[in-house]
Amino acid sequence: MPKKQKNVSSYIIQSQEDEIKRIALELHEGVSQNLYSLYTSMEFLRTAIDQQGMKEYIDDMTQMLEKTINEMRILAVELHPPTLPTLGLLPALKSYLKLYTSTYGVIVEVVSEGDEMRMDERTNITLFRVCQEALANIARYADVMKAHITFMWKPKVLKINIHDSGKGFDVNTGMKKSTGLAAMIERLVLIGGTCTITSNIGEGTSIDISLPL
Repeated sequence: MPKKQKNVSSYIIQSQEDEIKRIALELHEGVSQNLYSLYTSMEFLRTAIDQQGMKEYIDDMTQMLEKTINEMRILAVELHPPTLPTLGLLPALKSYLKLYTSTYGVIVEVVSEGDEMRMDERTNITLFRVCQEALANIARYADVMKAHITFMWKPKVLKINIHDSGKGFDVNTGMKKSTGLAAMIERLVLIGGTCTITSNIGEGTSIDISLPL
């Protein structure tokens, strides 16, 4: 990728991430807090009402509010995991996977070999986004209940393997149809890494990431 094009792509992605971070914060600190205030008000009203019909009506509204609050929190974490800047990639990914499993029913085993290294925020968010896209594709297309992510920390390189034993697909056709797959590869290139996707129909898919440290 030419240096000028690389700089432009990096700027666009960083601008998008800044906006995503702002929206996630607003959802978490603004909208979710307002909904929670409504939720507590409904709980208070329920205790002050004697009519059973009205109590049941408020119960339904309270449950709807609670569901909406949970969905909003999940969305905020998907947009920008709050633990990523402070705790790093692995804790943020494991936290996200709890929501992922509860949402899609896919259990993801995470294995980390070697000593985890601290990385800058740009690298962390890039790797998180690539893992997030790969996991989203597994949930949509692989038709599996389990997947695996392996981190291999070496002195000068980090290798990540994301694997499922699902339906698989034709990679050449998939690259033409899916902007997400192309974006995964481009994101890694922008931080000096590589992303290789291999898949066989009926045998599953593996995504291999390599990033110099």
